[in-house]
Parts: sequence; structure tokens; C-alpha cells
Amino acid sequence: MGTNDIFILAIESSCDETSASVIADGKVLNNIVATQSVHEKYGGVVPELASRAHQENLIPVVQEAILTAGISKSQLSAIAFTRGPGLMGSLLVGVSFAKAFAFSLDIPLIEVNHMNAHILAHFIEDPKPNFPFICLTVSGGHTQLVLVRDHLDMEVIGETQDDAVGEAFDKTAKLLGLPYPGGPLIDKYAKEGNPKAYKFPITRMPELNYSFSGIKTAVLYFLRDQLKENPKFIEENLADLCASVQYSLVEMLLIKLKAAVKEYGVKEVAIAGGVSANSGLRDTLTKLAVEKGWNLYIPKFEYCTDNAAMIAMAAHYKYLKGEFSSMDVTPLAKMKI
Repeated sequence: MGTNDIFILAIESSCDETSASVIADGKVLNNIVATQSVHEKYGGVVPELASRAHQENLIPVVQEAILTAGISKSQLSAIAFTRGPGLMGSLLVGVSFAKAFAFSLDIPLIEVNHMNAHILAHFIEDPKPNFPFICLTVSGGHTQLVLVRDHLDMEVIGETQDDAVGEAFDKTAKLLGLPYPGGPLIDKYAKEGNPKAYKFPITRMPELNYSFSGIKTAVLYFLRDQLKENPKFIEENLADLCASVQYSLVEMLLIKLKAAVKEYGVKEVAIAGGVSANSGLRDTLTKLAVEKGWNLYIPKFEYCTDNAAMIAMAAHYKYLKGEFSSMDVTPLAKMKI
């Protein structure tokens, strides 16, 4: 690495992962993540506990990122951070730290939109999508179809009108008595079940939008009726229930993705966000891409969930364009692409 390299330190603290990453001239050198296990017993992320854990984890994570990158603080060209969307308390920890660090080193600050970063995770490693491409971004908080014209030129062309698909996975898991986070467990049990065992509604929204609140209600009432007849219904049919719910959720996602590809005439398709780690979605989408002749891009598992490498990648492109933030920047819990 030369002396004139652009080194950017990126910080991600939007929810319950504290992460730091160093990028050198667009090449990600590391991706350090501290996961918070404190939320498991509460069945969901507790915002106050999340921000406290970020305060404990942030300095060790940043130190490790700088150390393993083999550089000193004085070599950093900029500090990047997630401005939003996310939990306000969690974001505040990251923003405050980034500001103080950038100020002390007298280097620029770069704010990053967490959702843009999920999409730009595709540029961390090869193969990289060609522009324009359509990205299905699926996470615990968001479900969006995004038309990506360039690294910093993105347009949301469809999104959920209520719950995100990740939330639908987690809440359904809760109804099935599975511990938090339940989405990955539904995926695990679904592999052993029959996806056509039970029929759950496929909600059809206008244009390219989604709705996932209906399926949760349908599952709730279905389980209530079945448990009256047989109190052991869930445990006796867990794999089939998981497979059937997953089938309906994946089907809903792909109906709109197919429509978007057709409407925009794009053959380059990508998925991003935590739910893109779901094997049911990956497998079905991979088969669909072969059948439709799409070029499909799925990031490595570690870049699907919340991580600072994707924030670093987004910051790299913003640095090249000179898009810096002022010191009075504040976090935004709700932030649009």
C-alpha cells in the first residue's frame, strides 16, 4: 500500500451490531463485527440496551479495524458512519463517535444511508453487477425494490406499505414459539418441510409495492383454530408450517421482482439485506434467474447482514465525489434513499 492511499474508517451502529471497517482505495481490508446477545431473552431488540452495548463495543471494534488494517490513525483520509435509518439511540453512538474522531484528526466526515450501503455491498467483491440493475433489498426493517443507475444514483420503485418481510419472518416465528431471532430458524426448519402443506394468502398490492401484515394475521388465526383441535399441532407440524410460511413470503417477493424486471427491461438482478441470507429465497431466486436468463448477484453472507464493510464501500464512492458532511450532522431514524 502506498503513502497516498485513501484510507476510510467506516462505522455501522444502526441496530444491534457494532461494526467497523477500513477501506483502502476501494478495497475493503477488514470487517469487524461485535454482535449483541443481550436481546435474545427479550424476544427482540431493546433500543436502550442496544445503545449501551454500542458504547461498550465501539472503541475496541474501531481499534481492531485500524490495527488489522496495518495503518495508524494519522493515515486515515476520512471517517464514515451510518446516519440512518435505524434506532435513534444506536445511531447517536456511532454519529457522536465519528464526529469526535474526525474532528480530532481534522479529516472529513462522510454520512452514509444504511439502505444505499446494503446495495453497494455488491461492489465489495467480484462479480459486480452492471448498471442499471434492480436490487431487492430485504431486511428486518425494510423491503424495497430499487433501480440502481449508478453507485450514488438509486430510485425506490416499490416498497412495503406496512411491515418488512424480515419482521414477518420474525413475528411468524414468535407465533410458532421459536426464540428470537426467529427468521433463520424458520429457514432451518423449512428445509425439512413441505412448502405446499398449508396455503397462506399471497397479498397483491398495486404497482410494485408489498404488504406483509396480512400473512401474519392469517397465520395467527390458522394456528389458533388448529390448536383448539390439537394442542400439539405446532410441534407435530413445525417443519411443514415453516416451509409453507416461507414459500408464501418468498413468492410475494418474487412476484413483484419479476414485474419490476419486465417493466424496466433490466436483466441484471441483485438481492441485499439480512433476509437475502435466507436459503429459501436464494435457492428459488437462483432457479428463477436461470429460467429467465437474468444475471443474478448475491453478496457473501457476512455482507448481507448489518456490517461496516458496506458502509465503507458507500463512503468510498462519496469520497471520490467530494460528498462530505458538516460537523452539525445529526442521525435520522427514518431516512429515504
